[in-house]
Order: sequence, then structure tokens, then C-alpha cells
Amino acid sequence: MSHIFHAITLATRDLLRFKIVWIMIWPILAASSIWFFIGWLFWDFFSEFIFLGFDELGVKDWLENQAPGWLAYSLQWLIHIIFFIPLVIITTLLITAIFSMPALINHVAKRRYPGLKRESGSTILGSLKNALYAIFMYVLIWVFTLPLWAFGIGIIVPFIAAAFLNQQLFRYDALSEHASHAEIKQLLATHRFPLWMLGLLTGFIQYIPVVNLFAPVLTALAFIHYELARLDKNRQLATLETVADNV
Repeated sequence: MSHIFHAITLATRDLLRFKIVWIMIWPILAASSIWFFIGWLFWDFFSEFIFLGFDELGVKDWLENQAPGWLAYSLQWLIHIIFFIPLVIITTLLITAIFSMPALINHVAKRRYPGLKRESGSTILGSLKNALYAIFMYVLIWVFTLPLWAFGIGIIVPFIAAAFLNQQLFRYDALSEHASHAEIKQLLATHRFPLWMLGLLTGFIQYIPVVNLFAPVLTALAFIHYELARLDKNRQLATLETVADNV
């Protein structure tokens, strides 16, 4: 656990550096703009869908006949916002994973691992397939766990889903620049529980208002610190074993 908290601490420090600020801001602006445009384009459709939901729940007539007129529209706006924020966060995570990771990896590597050799064991196609798989499984987790909300234990679903998405998105790309293909395969096959824990802890941050704006880049940096530390340690151990065998 100490390695996990150490990675998060280092990632938090990196957020304070001026170079990281733009890397942190532009994915949020891009994701917000995308969903603002989609929301504006399909506002009537989404609003009608929400009122259909009210009808299915049996509250539409009550809202129209008993409650003040502004209440229905206030609830509609609230539901729009409830959906808007997670969609922006997920989209920001994807943009960060696909477009911002090289700059973040270079930042961490130059400051903490300048001697770590780059093996470039991943490919753009591999990163894209990993991102698509992460999103697909994330959606499946939500779909198949929807019945849990009826029993009150659905509250754990967002955190489980976030933990999966974070570790699946960033563990591969964090190693992409420096690890060989064999090293990536080896490292991803080990430390699965700590990786899930790191995904869960960074997932909690995504649900803290205001702080969640920094969550995507913080998550990426935390996984980069954690995985590069593992890679560096593995290579040092391999070097020592080689020296010992030659003595």
C-alpha cells in the first residue's frame, strides 16, 4: 500500500507544476465542449426521455398536477447535470489516456527515471484496443449491475466501475514508452490487486466536487509513477541476477 500512496503523493506534487496545468486543462475543455454540443443538439430528445422516465415511475402526473411548474424543469436540469458530469469525466479520462500520456510520461521519466531505457513495447493500435475494451467493459459493469440499485447496494457500483476503468486505461499506457512487449506482459500479469486499489483510490477522487476536475491527469500520473517504479525495480533486479550468474 505504501507504494500506492507514494505514487499518488508524487502525482499530486506534479499537478502543482506549471507544465502540467495545460495538460490538465485542455482535455477537460475538449470533453466539456463535446458534451455541451451534444446536449444542445439533442436537448429536446433527452428532455422527452426524462419525462418518459417520470411517467414510468408514476410521478409525471403528480409533477404536472400538484407540484409547482418549476419543480419538473428543475428536476430535469438536475438529471441533465447528473449525467453530464460523469460523461465529461469519462471523456476526459479517454482523451488523457490517448493524447496526453506521452507528455505526462516524459515529464515523470525525465524528473525521476532519466536513466530508464525506452523499449517502446506497445503500439498505437494496442493503446486504442485497450481504451475501447476499457470503455466497453465499463458500460457492461453499469448495465449488469443496474438491478443492485433496487436493493440499495448499487452505491458501490460507481466506485467499482471507476476502479476498473482507471486501472485498465492507464496501466498499459503508463508502460508503453519504456517497457518492452515482454516486460509489459509480465508487469500487467502481476500486482493486479494493488493496481485495482490504485484505480479505486483515484476513482474516489472523481466523485469529489471541484477536485474531480484534476482527477484524470492525477490518475494518469499516479499510474505512471507506480508502473515506472515497478519497471525500474524489475530491471535492477534482473541486472543483479545477471551479475550474480556471471560471478
